[in-house]
Amino acid sequence: MLRLRSSVHHSRAEDFGSLLRELDGVRRVVQQADEAATEAYVFVADVEPVAADRLVEAVGEFGIEDGDYVLTRIEVVAPQHRHHLGEGGVDGYSWIEVIGQARANSRLLARYLALINVAAVIAALGVITSSSILIVGAMAVSPDLLPICATCVGLVARRYVLARRAFITLTLGLGLVVVTAAVLSFLLKVTGLLPDGFAVENSSLTNLAHTDYSTVLIALAAGVAAMLSFETKASAAVGVAISVTTIPASAYLGVAIGGGGIEHALGAAAVLAINVSLLIVSGTLTLLIQRWLPNRSGAPI
Repeated sequence: MLRLRSSVHHSRAEDFGSLLRELDGVRRVVQQADEAATEAYVFVADVEPVAADRLVEAVGEFGIEDGDYVLTRIEVVAPQHRHHLGEGGVDGYSWIEVIGQARANSRLLARYLALINVAAVIAALGVITSSSILIVGAMAVSPDLLPICATCVGLVARRYVLARRAFITLTLGLGLVVVTAAVLSFLLKVTGLLPDGFAVENSSLTNLAHTDYSTVLIALAAGVAAMLSFETKASAAVGVAISVTTIPASAYLGVAIGGGGIEHALGAAAVLAINVSLLIVSGTLTLLIQRWLPNRSGAPI
């Protein structure tokens, strides 16, 4: 459930109140005097997610400035009869929220770089020691799902600046994984800490550098899961599954470069490029289908 709070000049309060009450999905409209502005009224209303886009459009057409209203998400405990009966989305996700999430996750933030760097170290050690547990740990840390989904949202919304910024963030992040893994493996090699006779092609994770039909199917499926989790804010849990297509191959590529076995790096690079491309393709198609098909309440996402 979403909640609208808006401040309106008293001369337009009656019209604005009528507008809110006439919109489907907007309920419990409350009007009260604004104590901070003697000539204004504050409106508070509950908004179902499926009505959020129509509401924002209507508020804009009414002439309310962006700084004069706020739309926030609130947790609904009970009752949720409409949800249980399958008649509407009190727990749904509005398109305007998807756009907002994409904007936030398209930026190259310090926290993103820190987490991706930690994932690189763990994954590189996983490749070197042939430890599947470390690879899974690296996938759990990696935040690469967020810019992937932000890229898809930008493409579907035709906000190409957003898509480009998110893709650059993703590319730089995965590039950092390669560089960090290469530097780490090189330092281990020159200090004698790399296992004797280490060869990246002898790692039990050598399949990370080979492409077959499973690579394609996994990446396509992961893209669908990525977009659905991004919309429902379950990205923390699903991010592990998404990173199986990106972080291990990036780390393998870095270890091949820094620890020896550069001739095996091209295979990992091809796997990484294919996976990222298919993730974006399937994620974008998933979002397009959702926008084309009506949801349970008959309104487009």
